[in-house]
Amino acid sequence: MAATSSKNSPVVIIGGGFGGLTTALSLSIGTYRPPIVLIEPRERFVFLPLLYELLSGELELWEVAPPYSSLISSRGIIHIADKVENIDLEKEVVITSCGHEINYSQLVMSTGSKSDSYGVEGISEHSFTFNQYEDVSKIKHLIKGFNSLSNKNLVIVGAGATGVELACKMGDLLDDSSCINLIEIGDRVLPYGKSFNQDQILEALKERSINLYLNSKVLRITKEKLEIINLNKEHSEAFTLDHAGVIWTAGVKPSVPYGLPNHLLKDDKVLINSKLQVIGYENVFAIGDIAFDLETPLASNAQVAMQQGKHLAENIFSLLAGKALKPFHFVDRGEMLSMGVRGATITGMGITISGLIAFQMRRMAYLSKFPNFSLGIRSLGAWLLSHRKNSNDPLI
Repeated sequence: MAATSSKNSPVVIIGGGFGGLTTALSLSIGTYRPPIVLIEPRERFVFLPLLYELLSGELELWEVAPPYSSLISSRGIIHIADKVENIDLEKEVVITSCGHEINYSQLVMSTGSKSDSYGVEGISEHSFTFNQYEDVSKIKHLIKGFNSLSNKNLVIVGAGATGVELACKMGDLLDDSSCINLIEIGDRVLPYGKSFNQDQILEALKERSINLYLNSKVLRITKEKLEIINLNKEHSEAFTLDHAGVIWTAGVKPSVPYGLPNHLLKDDKVLINSKLQVIGYENVFAIGDIAFDLETPLASNAQVAMQQGKHLAENIFSLLAGKALKPFHFVDRGEMLSMGVRGATITGMGITISGLIAFQMRRMAYLSKFPNFSLGIRSLGAWLLSHRKNSNDPLI
């Protein structure tokens, strides 16, 4: 299916994660909004920082993974549930897996990241991931099966944000006879995290009797064992660890669309300038996990992607109006982490706090970031109603 001529072509956004969806929604509220096409194969947007609360039952599916139809209805955004097969930057056309050819006036690439196995043998066959709402049901099934097992060793590989949040949550969900092991190749948990949060997470892991293996690399995973080596010891020999389940959170890599020439890529990311434009292309942009500004490298997280998405919409409006584009400046608003059931730790904007109050503050902060205002209000109402059932908890 070919689109119309380029002058009437839409802004095409590839990827409906935090960056892509924020861009689409921000464009849709403009006075002179352009036609907008969002190409995203999934039917649901996943609010990843709250995926842990979906696992524990503290939140419902509609709060954590609302359908795109509920987020973009009446916004004039066309959602194409398909994958991009190729991009032709010279002809300004995007080709999808189903054979649709979609011309664009401006192109936004925000395809995020995917799990990185680092070549470790057995990951795809013998481990779980935790970055989609479909993963929640698989982990719930794993938890249920633990009650009938003699070997109750759970292994989580990777002690970044996902790994430590998941470890704490699993520590509260599994019974006392289970054993959780957290493996990290570096010398500390949350390698890129705030020091206060690192300390709070370490204490939370200790309280839940979670075994922490630092400076440890997984060599191989089989159905019942992991082969591990300690990198901190000279001439260290590999050892094995029995398991009844492995969850791999050890890393991600950019998920760059096909069709981009190699000179636009560095370290598997798309090179951009300070205005979020792909180098050499005025009307092509990249944001989020796949974007790389050589002058100002940024972390790959939702906070960066959402700020870029909002700024990019303003730059696209400027481009359409023939005005100068503005450089993007990231504002670090801190770090919030789930810490078990009804617990969290927060560092940022002059605040360092952990525990139940931090859990409530984190919940309120994320509600304010909901991509759909009515869904945020509905979730707030559901939370307040459930909160009244437990009057012992203070309410902010």
